[in-house]
Amino acid sequence: MAVTTRLTWLQEKRLQNHFGGKQFSLLYKASVHEFYSKNLLEKCCNQGPTITVIYSENYVTGAYLLDSLREEREVPVILFALQETEISEYKIGSHRLETLFYDLYKDPFGFRVDINKPPAGFWMDLGNKRVAMSSKVSEELGLPQPCITSFQECEVFRCEDLLDKRKEEGVTELKRTLLFAMSTYKPYKDMVHQIRILLLGPTGAGKSSFINSVKSIFRGHVTNQVLVGCDATGISKKYRTYPIKDGNDGQRLPFTLCDSVGLSEKEGLCEEDIVSILKGHVPDRYQDRIHCVAFVFDANSVEQLSGEMVAKIKRIRREMIKCGVVHLALLTHVDSMDLITVGDFPDIYSCVPVKLKLETVQRKLGFALSDILVVSNYVSEWELNPLKDILILSALRQMLWAADDFLEDLPLE
Repeated sequence: MAVTTRLTWLQEKRLQNHFGGKQFSLLYKASVHEFYSKNLLEKCCNQGPTITVIYSENYVTGAYLLDSLREEREVPVILFALQETEISEYKIGSHRLETLFYDLYKDPFGFRVDINKPPAGFWMDLGNKRVAMSSKVSEELGLPQPCITSFQECEVFRCEDLLDKRKEEGVTELKRTLLFAMSTYKPYKDMVHQIRILLLGPTGAGKSSFINSVKSIFRGHVTNQVLVGCDATGISKKYRTYPIKDGNDGQRLPFTLCDSVGLSEKEGLCEEDIVSILKGHVPDRYQDRIHCVAFVFDANSVEQLSGEMVAKIKRIRREMIKCGVVHLALLTHVDSMDLITVGDFPDIYSCVPVKLKLETVQRKLGFALSDILVVSNYVSEWELNPLKDILILSALRQMLWAADDFLEDLPLE
């Protein structure tokens, strides 16, 4: 049976971010491997940086060791306390193992010493399930007295960079695969020359930035061809189409992104305007009509959509269903969500805050969870980031697949 941590996802994520974007691998769990320091050392020595997590009744404390646990060698130590959502830390310098584990320490004459006098200001007595801290350490960590407290569990994790060389190589390869798939894409059975993807959404949601981001990836450098701004009435004053070109040969790719004025409660596009755009100029030929719609929302403000805006979006969705147009939701600014970092992008849909956000959009607007995509647009960056690129290209691929579904459902004539 797999050994699992007692940390909640939120606790683990806060610790990972606090200590520089780490991933944790559980090496030792006292309730499984016994409350014995020698067992801990057997499991955890020479494993690189580690974090020891101690679970008391009312809070979580521990020690982050910046180097491998090794006997007869000093290791830099940072003590920490996690209380609810706040982390406090105190650097106590470099120490040998025996000054951190009470049952390993003896005075120069080989006798046990008083647990109330930890030489490093902190030590753990695994066998008796207690931890001792000096008054100074307790004060720095914002912990109550007394200085000796009992605990129920102790875990030790190996700490590794969230993105190591192997993962970075995997991300680069995935980007290369996605780019090739997009560059060689052809609409379903060549029924149309160009797939047209319409972006709809509130002002400032990131529609124009998404178009710039897609263009940037295919050009190989960041571009801002489409004007972006935070004007309350939006920068996109009208409906415009933006073809995408392959940066290698300059050839136009078989999909076009269509920008539109931002939706608002009273102004902007009305339902009649959108229906006209959906059907295109020659509706019976399907060449100029819209094949997929992406509703774009800022992930950080989608909960604050007004009742009028929600009702308008639902009316527009009903019109799309009547027209048979497939539509998705696209959440932008995922990188500015609480606890989310760029290092989370390869597994973004497994992150708890993202899962909760998708459930909110499903509940509020009615989109299926599988139809909600997340991206981080290029807004202020000067260089491309493969981690951002794989989210953007993956979202674009989903839109093209949705457009193919639309074409497949069209009558043969």
